[in-house]
Amino acid sequence: MLKAVVKTLVLLAILFVILYVGLNNGHAIDFRFPVAGATDKKPIHAPAALIFFGVFAVGVLAGTVLAYGDKGGKKSSSKDR
Repeated sequence: MLKAVVKTLVLLAILFVILYVGLNNGHAIDFRFPVAGATDKKPIHAPAALIFFGVFAVGVLAGTVLAYGDKGGKKSSSKDR
């Protein structure tokens, strides 16, 4: 699992460099997420590219953990596949 998380973090670092270009040409927006409750009254005011990257990063990391999460603490072998 650690190997998958490291690969994911490298992927996110590469994508951050790509999105960094968008930061130089982006305008600030108000991000509201009423389900969370905290942003309903005071929205997050940040560049659109940074907010997009944050939402994307959370989704990719959550997907990685769900796909490669700890499978009962036992190591898989070729017989388990």
